[in-house]
Amino acid sequence: MSTSAITSTGPSAATTPSTAGGGSPSRGGRRAPARTAPSGGVGAERPSLLATGVLLLGALYCLLPVVWVLVAASKSPDELFSTFTLAPSTHLVENLRDLLAYRDGLFLRWAGNTVLYAVGGALVSTVVSAAAGYGLALFDFRGKKLFFNVILAGVLLPAVILAVPQYLLFAEVGLANTYWAVLLPSILNPYGIYLARVYAGASIPREMIEAARTDGAGELRIFARFAVPMMMPGLVTVFLFQFVGVWNNYMLPYIMLGDDSLFPITVGLSTLMNQGASQPAMYTTVVTGALVSILPLIALFLLLQRYWQSDLTGGAVKG
Repeated sequence: MSTSAITSTGPSAATTPSTAGGGSPSRGGRRAPARTAPSGGVGAERPSLLATGVLLLGALYCLLPVVWVLVAASKSPDELFSTFTLAPSTHLVENLRDLLAYRDGLFLRWAGNTVLYAVGGALVSTVVSAAAGYGLALFDFRGKKLFFNVILAGVLLPAVILAVPQYLLFAEVGLANTYWAVLLPSILNPYGIYLARVYAGASIPREMIEAARTDGAGELRIFARFAVPMMMPGLVTVFLFQFVGVWNNYMLPYIMLGDDSLFPITVGLSTLMNQGASQPAMYTTVVTGALVSILPLIALFLLLQRYWQSDLTGGAVKG
């Protein structure tokens, strides 16, 4: 065998790895797997841009009616039907004055009724949902599964189906056309109970409950002093959902109430809308009233947002 052949097939040639294809040297002459480029390139940016575009379209779809109401409330009755632009006019203060002066301030009465129905119903419903959810999550009793399945069935059942039977029941006991006819049906919220049950089971440790019982604390004190503060972010969500649901409710008060002094804003503006066929100027009053009615909801969302942010921050710290 020639010296050149020995040299070409020697150990140095056998153990020198090839770096072609992005491989890296490794022990024993084996080629290490090629490293792939980190994700986040052009291919990864396209789904992100697509998702952002879809979210922007969704936000535009939701905000455009609000912008239109704000612009329309600033127009005169003639401008409302003759101009179709998003440019605001200068009649907002005049329209607000006409709205508040309608029938000696009847709109203010409707607004007060709406606040009573929404705040009272949402507060009591939140307390009931918290107690029911806490009991379903942390207590074991006979019929618990059946009771929870009934709650889930109530979540799937549209509230409008119960409006007429509820009216017949309240008319039988003499509570129709009263404040109670709208307040009492708002107390029991199956979806709120479901949310409270899920949140209580995830946020309240059973060890803490057992320790409190060992120290001699009663069940009511445990619920009020320990469980409710831990459930507060979830209860804020329950309150907000119920508040918005009662505030925007139309069918139940429309069926229950006949006296316009008991109407909420939704039913009151509907009656004004019906008058617009013979009095076109009432359409501007309706649009202005709709603008005023959404301002408390926006303020409530902004006010309660910090509870959600603090809950998300706490979860991130715990994780």
